[in-house]
Amino acid sequence: MQVFCDFDGTISVGDTTDLVLTRFAHPEWEFIEQQWLRGLIGSAECMRRQIALLHVTPHDLDELLDTVEIDSGFPAFLSACKAWNVPVTVVSDGVGYFIGRILARHDIAGLPIIANVLTQYQSEDGVTYSISQPFAERNCGTGSGVCKCAVVEAVGGTIYIGDGRSDFCVSDKADIVFAKDKLADHCRRQGIPFIPFNTFTDLLPRITSILSDGARSYRAQTKTLIA
Repeated sequence: MQVFCDFDGTISVGDTTDLVLTRFAHPEWEFIEQQWLRGLIGSAECMRRQIALLHVTPHDLDELLDTVEIDSGFPAFLSACKAWNVPVTVVSDGVGYFIGRILARHDIAGLPIIANVLTQYQSEDGVTYSISQPFAERNCGTGSGVCKCAVVEAVGGTIYIGDGRSDFCVSDKADIVFAKDKLADHCRRQGIPFIPFNTFTDLLPRITSILSDGARSYRAQTKTLIA
């Protein structure tokens, strides 16, 4: 059994990438966002174009990232998974550097992170940024920078935890899904069994029950939990 967990809006309080873009990117990033929301471009292209619009020093970027809070129940959740010897991996269509910086500030180190990779360059006009996408897949149905379906399907026995649009396609690939917000709405519309949650504090007793009872037997129970 392995846990895969989204980051923005799931572990973090709010969307980190949107926060950074709002503060430091040229306003064109919002036009690009609308193109993605309308299905005109995939999220991989959207992210590449938006990150290229950042104009910020590394120091100021880090200062902003250091203000981002995470769900207060997440450390206890990690401790429970460790006690059951269940690995946890962060899988995000966001930016790995942002995620690593935020987790480190909250004393969480060594957690595997699958995300877009940030690179910075010093130029005459200051620091410029780009991302590479080593976890993209040519045949990804949503054109994501990180194909979460490919990540999850490569592992047997998975629990997935998420909240948003980037989690839609993977929600019917995991054995057990914990969902909130837009992902919960999607699962209801599509008839995908899921366990609703709001915070990791209320998720903790449910996942503890899964790990103690065995995921296979518990998966059958989740079919009654489509809310």
